[in-house]
Amino acid sequence: MNKIKTFFLISLFISFSVVSCLFLDILAYGDKSADADNSEKVIVILPGQNFPAIANYLSDTGIIKNPFKFKLLARIKSCDKKINSGEYLLSSSMTPIKILETMASGKVLLYKITIPEGYNMEQIASIIAKAKLGTKEDFLMAATDPSFVHKHGINAETFEGYLFPDTYNFPKNITQEKIIATMVAQFRSIFNQKRENRAKDINLSIHQVVTLASIIEKETGVSLERPIISSVFHNRLKKKMRLESDPTVIYGLKDFDGNITRKHLLAQNPYNTYTIKGLPPGPISNPGIKAIEAALYPADTNFLYFVSKKDCTHKFSTNIKDHDKAVRKYQLRR
Repeated sequence: MNKIKTFFLISLFISFSVVSCLFLDILAYGDKSADADNSEKVIVILPGQNFPAIANYLSDTGIIKNPFKFKLLARIKSCDKKINSGEYLLSSSMTPIKILETMASGKVLLYKITIPEGYNMEQIASIIAKAKLGTKEDFLMAATDPSFVHKHGINAETFEGYLFPDTYNFPKNITQEKIIATMVAQFRSIFNQKRENRAKDINLSIHQVVTLASIIEKETGVSLERPIISSVFHNRLKKKMRLESDPTVIYGLKDFDGNITRKHLLAQNPYNTYTIKGLPPGPISNPGIKAIEAALYPADTNFLYFVSKKDCTHKFSTNIKDHDKAVRKYQLRR
């Protein structure tokens, strides 16, 4: 009986030793990279892909060595059921532990896009398509869905004006709705309570401020001129004068060839501020923070007119006589 007991204890000790050695070996494996090659590869984990298949895939691509140990390590670390699908930028110089942590935490590969100030929905849709984050058609379909717009608390038919210009990082499998929601959230963070209160102080709704800012954004690229341009439009609105802004006319045209004519200025459409009074029904671009600030805080001037000097700046006038003189000087001269 003592011999059986001794044999059992020896067997148990050997088994424990083997398991302990294997455990320590797996932990040591987890801290050692496959090789020192720092070159990164895009690894795509599919939705529903099981862990053994993931381990074999990583082994086939040279990211890891010994998929058996990798599977055991994932089990020990309780990561095998937590892997998120998506694209990952991995290299064989990463330790197996780091690879598991990356995939379990969902640190997927992100694609950077930059939306310039003053771009409209069509232009933003082209950026999205170029980055291969979706199609232009799908983006515009979501951006012009009134029910989706109203869901975000915007009193408009499209998201024009509320897709805040900034640099964003998105994963490959993101939906167009999520892209738009992210841009709108950025707009909300910029158009804070202080700016909402200022809009009320000058008797404009948020939508009117964004609309005015979008026009200011398209009228000048010179930062110092924005408050002066804004003052012209504010002064005109107070005097119930038409805004007469060329960019609004262009926005309302379906096929604009780059040459604005008198015929265009006389065309009847909701965005033609040469024929309608007040602001157009909505923004004509997506303005940045400086244009929004200019719309909220116009310069204190008596200017009612401005004309391009063809050097990115403008000549401002308080009366039509001086304005006509400036037009002849800067626009009609040979």
